[in-house]
Amino acid sequence: MSSNHPSNNLPPLIFNLIVLCLAFTSGFIIMAIELLGGRILAPYFGSSIYVWGSIITIFMLSLSIGYLSGGRLSINNPHLGRYGVFFLAAAITLLPTIIWSNNIMDWVFVRLEDPRYGSLVASTLLFFIPTAILGMIAPYSVRLLVAHAAHAGQIAGRLYFISTLGSALGTLATSFYLVLWFEVDAILMTMSAVLAAGGVSAMLAYWSHRT
Repeated sequence: MSSNHPSNNLPPLIFNLIVLCLAFTSGFIIMAIELLGGRILAPYFGSSIYVWGSIITIFMLSLSIGYLSGGRLSINNPHLGRYGVFFLAAAITLLPTIIWSNNIMDWVFVRLEDPRYGSLVASTLLFFIPTAILGMIAPYSVRLLVAHAAHAGQIAGRLYFISTLGSALGTLATSFYLVLWFEVDAILMTMSAVLAAGGVSAMLAYWSHRT
């Protein structure tokens, strides 16, 4: 795999490694946030099928919008600099979930005690924007890695394999270990920091090799 974008002048192996590692990271974090969403909503709305149905619905909708938006943004001069911005934006928009989640949950609970609609609104307020931004990463990653149209299917398959593998490991790591070892806010803060570090790394790689 190699990039055909003139603005990306990194050696192909390094360029591809950066994109694949960041795609893996985004897949890991998406599923980790989704699982932690259940822990965040549980004190207010319980952990019934209604709550999980709301969380899953919001994540699916936000990811679908992210996929569509990321695909559109990838058409015009895709490069690592913009790719890094996605990660920074996701890190920043995750912060309200960490800082104000209790205030948001209190506000929703007072107005919507029904766990079906309360959990749906709370999930939207807490997770929709960061998840939509994370959803932009997958299609943009494919566009960065595609050098020839004939190889697009193969590259997309590899990319989604890496991303889905990250999601699977994120699910296991979060549910089996992280929630037992750390507080939810600490996990989310670490993930925000990882996203920010990934975004800065991509942007530095782009600017340091730009001609």
